[in-house]
Amino acid sequence: MDVIVLKFGGSCLANPEKIRLRAQQIKSFYDQGLKVITVVSAMGNQTNELVNLAYKVSPTPHRRELDMLLTTGERISMALLSMALNDLHCPAISFTGSQAGVLTEEHHNHANIKEIKPIRVEQELSNDKVVIIAGFQGVNPITKEVTTLGRGGSDTTAMAFAKHFKGRCYIFKDVPGVCSADPNKYHHAQTFKQ
Repeated sequence: MDVIVLKFGGSCLANPEKIRLRAQQIKSFYDQGLKVITVVSAMGNQTNELVNLAYKVSPTPHRRELDMLLTTGERISMALLSMALNDLHCPAISFTGSQAGVLTEEHHNHANIKEIKPIRVEQELSNDKVVIIAGFQGVNPITKEVTTLGRGGSDTTAMAFAKHFKGRCYIFKDVPGVCSADPNKYHHAQTFKQ
């Protein structure tokens, strides 16, 4: 199975227009006969907004509940992107990290991926669907608790699936490459050539 993993960061999914644009990009890979897995972050600055909201409600939010809250951002992105793809007559289905088989340690807010068991992902790829996966999240197989992977967790999710399927992974961001800092915030940021 020739699998390609695409990962879109929050700024690439910041509004409906950008989501439709990403759907067209994904469809172009699908139309080449590739099996496409797409991992998504929360839209725009949504994760930061959810963190701020949690701390407005509680000065010390319970870590489990914070994970439950934060995973909603990626769920929104995955569902909207799947809708946009289906509107383009590109069959797609969305999965949370747990539905996709992302198994983690039990640590809330900074769990590590222990294993990928993508049974449903494999089934849907075999059914010729694009699979959209909510990044940044998984489930502990013992406690059955939803966990988050911490900042950069969606990139980690994408790389884990690429490794599992021995496929190529492309990470799309709104910066010109790998930089020393966020060039949208720090004008002195340098882009690395290699």
